[in-house]
Amino acid sequence: MPRAIWTGVISFGLVSVPVRMFTATESKELKFHFLDKRDLTPIGYDKVNKETGESVAADDIIRGFEVDKGRFVELTEEDIDRLDVELTHSIDICDFVSIEEIDPLYFRKGYYLLPQDGAEKPYRLLVKALGETGRVAIAKVVIRNKQHLAAIRAVDDTLVLETMYYADEVRRPEEAPKPQVRPAEVEMAKTLIENLAATWDPARYHDRYRSELLDLLQKKAKGKPLPEPKEDEGGEVVDLMEALRQSVAATQKRAKPKAKHKAAPHKAAAKRKAS
Repeated sequence: MPRAIWTGVISFGLVSVPVRMFTATESKELKFHFLDKRDLTPIGYDKVNKETGESVAADDIIRGFEVDKGRFVELTEEDIDRLDVELTHSIDICDFVSIEEIDPLYFRKGYYLLPQDGAEKPYRLLVKALGETGRVAIAKVVIRNKQHLAAIRAVDDTLVLETMYYADEVRRPEEAPKPQVRPAEVEMAKTLIENLAATWDPARYHDRYRSELLDLLQKKAKGKPLPEPKEDEGGEVVDLMEALRQSVAATQKRAKPKAKHKAAPHKAAAKRKAS
């Protein structure tokens, strides 16, 4: 099991649930390196002193805060320990809300919360209570020297904490033009949406771009021929209603036929008797 990145206590009312926090997601992005084009040798990233230009060893690098222009003060782990323990090691629940009220735009990153030894019962109690009420807990927690707004919810008998943006961190979009649309166009668009409706299954979706890019890089490394670069032909301006009609027709062919209902037992028996 991976190492816990944070330990602390979930507190609401007089209830405390000791938990350990684990990262719930990971990036699958391909990592690239800077190379010297003359011999494809990787170029290292040197941490240098901005005044002397000399490289600084990792052991000599510390954290600091600029209190005034050009004046810094060191921040040590001992300094962190001097802060209020409840502030730095507590997930303080503020409210319980319906998740439907939260715009997904506010979510940042997910973490698993697992019980510490001996805390299994209050942990299970909170999991079941959240699951049966359909509520999520809105809380505040300090992770890596930053206080986050967070939502805690029950997912498959496990508590998941998702850090969130504060209201002043979410930008508002500029007002976009609102051209008139005909009722027939709206109805056709709704039909298209219903034809493409499905049950959410995250396993159905894959990063096709990453797969194709990795395949191309592997072919290039082996000296295999590469496909010709594709040109952007530009978006073709089409009649909106006609495009909707064609899309609906195409999705109707893909839609699975509805299962026929079996005749009720008493009706089936009556048919056999009549024959």
